[in-house]
Amino acid sequence: MTTAPLRRMLRDDHAAHWMGLDVLVDEPGHAVVSMRVRRDMLNGFAITHGGFVFALADTAFAIACNEDDAITVASGADISFLASTVEGQVLTADARRRVRRGRTGVYDVTVTDETGDVVAEFRGRSHTTRRPPLD
Repeated sequence: MTTAPLRRMLRDDHAAHWMGLDVLVDEPGHAVVSMRVRRDMLNGFAITHGGFVFALADTAFAIACNEDDAITVASGADISFLASTVEGQVLTADARRRVRRGRTGVYDVTVTDETGDVVAEFRGRSHTTRRPPLD
């Protein structure tokens, strides 16, 4: 992850670090995260495992919906896979808030490849908890 300074939720995100995610934009209601597809991210058909595409989109969603000190988590998410990708390609997830009311929100994430072609569309639903903020 390359954005400086990283918020605690990002510094402590071991999965995102392992996946090699780069945070390009971290703003309230908007996040952009990229990932280079590695060989260990491929399925048995030599294409990117859908779980990694989902995890990339989900991370961008998490950054976008954690807009303040409150801890916000996913209450649900759906993804449509529109194109396959292969090792070496760079995927970028662009997450944007659609609506936030009270403790719930809806965020859309578009995942594209390095040419700008859409790979997946993700919609996440958020829930802001009453847990105390992280230190």
